Amino acid sequence: MNDMSTQANESLGDYVARARAWLDAMEPRFGHEARKGLTVDQDLALAREYQRLKSEAGYACITLPRALGGGGGSEIQKILFGQEEFKHDFPTTYFTVSQGMPIPMLLRYADKEIGQRLAPPAIRGETIWCQLFSEPSAGSDLAAVRTRATRDGDGWRIDGQKLWTTWAQYADYAIAVVRTDPTVPKHAGLTFFWLDMKSPGITVKPVRKLAGESEINEVFFDNVYVPDSQRMGDVGAGFRVAIETLMIERYSVADDACGGPTLNEFAKLAANSRINGRAAIDDGQVRRALAEAIVERQGLRSIHRRALSAIAEGKEPGPEGSIRKLRLARRRQAMGELAMDLMGAEGMLLEPEGTSTLDHVWSWMDVPGARIAGGTDEILRNTIAEKVLGLPQDYRPDKKVPFNQTG
Repeated sequence: MNDMSTQANESLGDYVARARAWLDAMEPRFGHEARKGLTVDQDLALAREYQRLKSEAGYACITLPRALGGGGGSEIQKILFGQEEFKHDFPTTYFTVSQGMPIPMLLRYADKEIGQRLAPPAIRGETIWCQLFSEPSAGSDLAAVRTRATRDGDGWRIDGQKLWTTWAQYADYAIAVVRTDPTVPKHAGLTFFWLDMKSPGITVKPVRKLAGESEINEVFFDNVYVPDSQRMGDVGAGFRVAIETLMIERYSVADDACGGPTLNEFAKLAANSRINGRAAIDDGQVRRALAEAIVERQGLRSIHRRALSAIAEGKEPGPEGSIRKLRLARRRQAMGELAMDLMGAEGMLLEPEGTSTLDHVWSWMDVPGARIAGGTDEILRNTIAEKVLGLPQDYRPDKKVPFNQTG
């Protein structure tokens, strides 16, 4: 019996057991100890190797077809594998954006031949994609982007700037939303494209964060030519495609700690810390904080699974992802603060990331980025109020005004 037949007939319990065995076998080559002391370039090389093996084993992009390098599996298998993989410190972050948002959108909106050509190397980790949405002057208002694309024969010329672009310095390709018509209201004048990041006129400048990492970047466009064949969706329909992409991003937030230390790691810290001579885990307030975090996590997982089941049935991502993304990031910040309190003076130290309990310090310093990526807290609250609770929209004076008349 071949691997695909085995996967089709095995129970979910057997699937998890097989995934755990595979992940355990990968630990010596790609786990925490193997990655210690590596430069970013060395870690990326290791990540590419791990991603290739994931694809060969059917664990990369599990819901995409095997013919593209995906797993040919179900949404529930994707969730279960992700939960198991999250327990390991494998180098997966470089491909989170690529495989979470651009590739699904490429397969949905680009020409079939383009998707079949560009998706497999991205799934195998040979290429990296970035997402060009945010801009300095637009803030959290995606519809207010000013990067413009003007017609030039059979293509477009793009000029402007994007910001907060994850892994743009390593990206081969990108998806982008730009303004193609400033004479109509802001939501109606946007168009969605995919771009070659090596195109003449594109400049990438890393932005150094407080936590010391440099995965985010500024991207500048100076008369960059893009063929119309790289347009995704209709001219003027870019905002709808971009929102669909953001909905996927809000569902792809790390399930346990939004990218920070897990609740299990916090429990270990509490067990090894002391309050008034006793283990901190025995303190009522600490136990309550941990219990509340676990209960909230389970509730958010239920929302997540229900939403992904709907997506698996062909429905578009819904607004429930805003609830999950909002709460996960805020919970990570709260648990990071409590962890630093338990660490005492050590919580004020800043040592290289990956040094035991100091991971909590790095996580706390880095969490503002998680509260911005995929929509700020304020944008998420508006989405929840309007799309989930059915409350009236905020007053928007520029709603029907041509963009070039909004100042």
